[in-house]
Amino acid sequence: MRYWTISKWELKNTLQSRKFLLIFFFQLIVLIMMVFFFNGFMADIESQEGIVLTPSLNEFASLDVDDPQGIFKKNLNPEILKIGLANNDSFQSIKQGKLNGLLLVQNTSDSINYLSPLQSEILIDYSDPKRSVIRDEVILASNITASIISQQMIDKIIPNSGNINEPQIQEQTTGESLPLQLIKKIMTAILLFLPLFLFGNLVVDSIVGEKERKTGEILIAMPISRSYIILGKSLAVIMTMAIQVAFWIIIMLVAGFSLGNPLLVYLIVVISAVPIVGITTIVAAYAKNFKEAGIGITFAYIGIVGFLIVPALAYIAQQGNNISFSSMTLVIKIFSGESLRWGDIIIPMIFILIISIFSYGSAIWLFKKDEIVFGPRPGIVKLFMDFIGITAIIRKIKGF
Repeated sequence: MRYWTISKWELKNTLQSRKFLLIFFFQLIVLIMMVFFFNGFMADIESQEGIVLTPSLNEFASLDVDDPQGIFKKNLNPEILKIGLANNDSFQSIKQGKLNGLLLVQNTSDSINYLSPLQSEILIDYSDPKRSVIRDEVILASNITASIISQQMIDKIIPNSGNINEPQIQEQTTGESLPLQLIKKIMTAILLFLPLFLFGNLVVDSIVGEKERKTGEILIAMPISRSYIILGKSLAVIMTMAIQVAFWIIIMLVAGFSLGNPLLVYLIVVISAVPIVGITTIVAAYAKNFKEAGIGITFAYIGIVGFLIVPALAYIAQQGNNISFSSMTLVIKIFSGESLRWGDIIIPMIFILIISIFSYGSAIWLFKKDEIVFGPRPGIVKLFMDFIGITAIIRKIKGF
């Protein structure tokens, strides 16, 4: 096959390139760092202490409190509020912006003795954006305090009411929570598919580079059809990705990742590279320089990532009830050791086949046009009309 000649030539030049080897091993180092970070992150999540995934609000707002009994004050969250003692200067500090709020609480013993509601006042500056945090924390503390006071009132009316035996309920959970499943499975899948998005520059350099270096004329003058040139260059990139994916899976297995049936996982990931390279080839065939190709590939990869990840997230959230068209979902099912139905394999493969045929057909169609390779390049609208045949129809109508 003639395109195999192009593939061997491109692959040989790529593997002998010092620039490529530097990037290749740098990416492996990045992967190793990501694996260690991911393992440490998961260890923290699975530990009893857990890990905080939200931004810190430590002492986010300041609040002075006047609570004679201290029962209200101890129910405020000191991790969010910087709690101080109210004094004669507190009100003035609010006006000056040095203090965010002032809480005044009546003597709680009066509420218990006279069975009256607990009275409290909160003074805040409504121009302060932190007011909502203070208000919410005070309301939460108020509810907790009210429960405590209510129990004390009940104990005063009915002695020893607190000694009534209550039924003991123990909650036991099995398996992993949904958030933990999302993190583990999606992050593992992302690590597996990441090499497919790291070598788009090889396609760009292989096709756009021919235009910028003015070597496209020599290549086209060779006794090889343009379709073979596109297929040969694309196959060389796919083989390079296959090498990188193999290294990545080996590193992940050595690092302790649980990958059921790694050979099948490797095969599906490499097959998924075929349409991704095809879409990248469309962008490279149309672009006239590296900058334009980079912008186009960025938008294309955003769409591809969404196409892969969104169905995978939906699959995990629905506990695997639906068949997905995303090959990433299929990979997750395989390395998780789940049972596969025929539809789980056939539907993603059909989508890969359709997208591959369309992408490579479009890239070959573009590369066969001299105005695309040599210029002046027509606009996207005109190319689209030519592609779907509208331009030919209009010419026939005008011919009559």
